[in-house]
Amino acid sequence: MSHPDYRLNLRPPGTPRGVSSLLGPHGVGVSPGDKKSKSKTTRGKKKSIFETYMSKEDVSEGLKRGTLIQGVLRINPKKFHEAFIPSPDGDRDIFIDGVVARNRALNGDLVVVKLLPEEQWKVIKPESNDKETEGAYESDLPEELCGSQLLQQSLKGYNDSPDVIIEAQFDDSDSEDGHGNTQNALVDGVKKLSVCVQEKGKEDAGAPVIKDENTFTSQDSRVLPEKSLQRSAKVVYILEKKHSRAATGFLKLLADKNSELFRKYALFSPSDHRVPRIYVPLKDCPQDFVTRPKDYANTLFICRIMDWKEDSNFALGQLAKSLGQAGEIEPETEGILTEYGVDFSDFSSEVLECLPQGLPWTVPPEELSRRRDLRKDCIFTIDPSTARDLDDALSCKPLADGNFEVGVHIADVSYFVPEGSSLDKVAAERATSVYLVQKVVPMLPRLLCEELCSLNPMTDKLTFSVIWTLTPKGKILAEWFGRTIIRSCTKLSYEHAQSMIESPTRRIPERELPAISPEHTCDEVHRAVLNLHGIAKELRRQRFADGALRLDQLKLAFTLDHETGLPQGCHVYEYRDSNKLVEEFMLLANMAVAHKIHRAFPEQALLRRHPPPQTKMLNDLVEFCDQMGLPMDFSSAGALNKSLTEMFGDDKYSLARKEVLTNMCSRPMQMAVYFCSGALRDPAQFRHYALNVPLYTHFTSPIRRFADVLVHRLLASALGYRELPDVEPDTLQKQADHCNDRRMASKRVQELSTGLFFAILVRESGPLESEAMVMGVLNQAFDVLVLRYGVQKRVYCNMLPLRSHHFQKVGKKPELTLVWEPEDLEQEPVKQVITIFNLVEVVLQAEATALKYSAVLKRPGTEGLLDPQDQLGCGDHKEEQD
Repeated sequence: MSHPDYRLNLRPPGTPRGVSSLLGPHGVGVSPGDKKSKSKTTRGKKKSIFETYMSKEDVSEGLKRGTLIQGVLRINPKKFHEAFIPSPDGDRDIFIDGVVARNRALNGDLVVVKLLPEEQWKVIKPESNDKETEGAYESDLPEELCGSQLLQQSLKGYNDSPDVIIEAQFDDSDSEDGHGNTQNALVDGVKKLSVCVQEKGKEDAGAPVIKDENTFTSQDSRVLPEKSLQRSAKVVYILEKKHSRAATGFLKLLADKNSELFRKYALFSPSDHRVPRIYVPLKDCPQDFVTRPKDYANTLFICRIMDWKEDSNFALGQLAKSLGQAGEIEPETEGILTEYGVDFSDFSSEVLECLPQGLPWTVPPEELSRRRDLRKDCIFTIDPSTARDLDDALSCKPLADGNFEVGVHIADVSYFVPEGSSLDKVAAERATSVYLVQKVVPMLPRLLCEELCSLNPMTDKLTFSVIWTLTPKGKILAEWFGRTIIRSCTKLSYEHAQSMIESPTRRIPERELPAISPEHTCDEVHRAVLNLHGIAKELRRQRFADGALRLDQLKLAFTLDHETGLPQGCHVYEYRDSNKLVEEFMLLANMAVAHKIHRAFPEQALLRRHPPPQTKMLNDLVEFCDQMGLPMDFSSAGALNKSLTEMFGDDKYSLARKEVLTNMCSRPMQMAVYFCSGALRDPAQFRHYALNVPLYTHFTSPIRRFADVLVHRLLASALGYRELPDVEPDTLQKQADHCNDRRMASKRVQELSTGLFFAILVRESGPLESEAMVMGVLNQAFDVLVLRYGVQKRVYCNMLPLRSHHFQKVGKKPELTLVWEPEDLEQEPVKQVITIFNLVEVVLQAEATALKYSAVLKRPGTEGLLDPQDQLGCGDHKEEQD
């Protein structure tokens, strides 16, 4: 691995992390081993901080030869000097240390890296208790792993991706002792960059020096075991700038009032520490900003990076607009949408002209003759009560032989979106609807989403259907695909369907149900729901018997004040049988369509795959479970699911521990992605790990996902309704990649929206108390999963009224003993032992910053404390389960 001409050059004292240990002729940092940039530095020129990017040709050659590696850059939101790209072999991530090594790439960019020589690789301390070496993952669970129908109540049924809420974006603390908490970071905008080459006019010249613990001498490398090194690299090229280059943040004056720069530029300080600080021309700023900067201390702005020169720590940018006050819902939301490149503008007149102009629209007679007419059938929708874009409807007709004809009927969106039209182009560009707590940014104009395509009751609608003949046990006897026309007889909510499932024999009064069309009766709908529920239970049982995995995680739903829009309260969304019923038939339809289009077009099918978990992170989890005495089987998706479902009882403690373990199991999981079958040569890679099926796609939500529209067009071609779209596999793969990118962005936006509302709830209604379970124990802090709200937080010892605290390992298990200061001088101090899987009481409280909140431990009483040691036997509830 080492290059013979490398001389190990340790970082000189006082060089901050992120600035290379190799210095140019004038003491300016250049990237390790980059001789060219050293020789390039000429007198009179500004010295380069960053390396020049390699040429396209050299990058292409290097990727072919395997001397360069490409991957999506992930910057740790809690430790912004740390970045990673996934290892192509699924092993431990490749580490990129510092801003200089990152070479102006931003979070989410597709980058090319070159490995550094082995003596510069990161040392992983074997006894380290801080398990953040992989970088704080943002939640990457595909919806199939958590249930596509697990919807937040307040999202009006628009969200299908129930992932764990992460609120690291509102918590810049990364240290164990809590001193990393920059209390007023969002307000005063002072972010310490990890690069601080001293230049006149740069306010970072006095930034504190950070001791680098990862540098070691060549002698060290001989005695270190191999597993304690993490491959490290530097960015040499940006293949694709996937980050929007937009950021929200605050304006400041430059520190040096006498500098040339001070007269021309202000400094923009992004709220997201992963984005560099930016010089913006003063002419872009408010007129009185220079004379009254304090008036703007709490004003949120949007800035776009226009350039980032090799010789500057900071980027150059343009101020796009002022959003309003930080900490308020709408300015913060607009900032989130802009940062993630979500187009929330109104649809243009050119796009709207593509829609039917004569309203109200009715089905043309020629369309009636081309379609199977199902308008007399008992077909209905089941959605959240506030949903307005109804994609899917269900039917279940009993047959004389005891079997059932079950139909999944999906809105025929492709009928209204002509290929190549302006409407098609904008939908392809948006690729997905984006769901926020308080509203939705639709992929298609509202006329389509909520009227023309939405399967509203008692109106004729165009649909694409999959109809099966199924036995009561869910065995498929026959299958039919085709274009149809339906007339939904009622719009059921999940609550309606749930009440039908829970009252199989009771006749539900009509006043408790929505209007049902006169052609059908309440009893008929009730019987259909019960029959669907019975079949769904069998399908689900068989699916898990066949090795599927589900990681249910706590998901927040908010209740909002109608007048102010502020959150009044929140609760964990309950996933019930009615949700499961819909989910099973959507999964069945998606799998059926995947097989159909792949058989018809082996090279041009748009499918969805889910890679297996990351090997290194999975191995770390296996090791953790072994240490904790948890007999988990990680050999397959099904084995993991069996472990999670069979190991735990249903008492409060067991359910909390299952929640924590489920959360831990989600971390090694990778994203499910769309792909074109002709662009991936190995069919083994087509598999969907969580569902444990060979082929899967998305067909059931074309109103809000463009991938489904593409799949509808493929299915229409497979059935002979139209010519196959003239698309090369590479072109289709590019569309798939774009859908993946926008889908990821929409997930992040949703998480940030949830985090924003939760932070405001803590600020407005806090402090909030809840039981929490300890997930990890560090020297001076511990991590908890707050059970009532599903959020993870770090509790710092120095934030608690303690007399002392002591960390030790008992066997391999970390333990933190807290000695509380007594409230009454006459009392004895209370001792509390914190170990993993402890149940503790925490208080979430707002901090000085508008959108920051912290968790502190509630002072324990002297009795009634749960002793985790009494309850760590893990197989103790198996008998009840069996």
